[in-house]
Amino acid sequence: MTHQPQEPAPPCRRTVIAAVGGMGLAAALTACGGSDSDAKDAPDSEQPKDGATTPGGDAADPPGGGQALAKTSEIPQGGGKVFEAHKVVVTQPAKGQFKAFSAVCTHQGCLVRDVSNGTINCPCHGSKYSVEDGSVRHGPATKPLPATRISVQGDSVQLG
Repeated sequence: MTHQPQEPAPPCRRTVIAAVGGMGLAAALTACGGSDSDAKDAPDSEQPKDGATTPGGDAADPPGGGQALAKTSEIPQGGGKVFEAHKVVVTQPAKGQFKAFSAVCTHQGCLVRDVSNGTINCPCHGSKYSVEDGSVRHGPATKPLPATRISVQGDSVQLG
């Protein structure tokens, strides 16, 4: 009698269901992984309150920390300057007081264009934000611009 090799038995229903469930779980865990949005879920005590100007300030860390943005003389008092490449706007609401905010409009993500008459202005839909604290002065935006950490070293305004 000739002995023929047997083919493996097809997987049972329980094995197939377990495998599919495992793949779904892996996909769900990947989707729930850490992201930049984790910071906004932090308690209020960890949230930025304004664009702090001291190295140990209370604002969020920007990308490229420590990088010089401008001379203090380039930021007009009562106004500010947009740094598109860094997506940051730096303001000087009062003499010698420098603040920084994200330059990304909270309405639909356009970059703000300029700072004038005490407001940071978005060209897309007309939202305006305060140079003092990034709060909304004119909609359609409903959320303030997030603060960004800067430091002033001598006459240099730097990220971080």
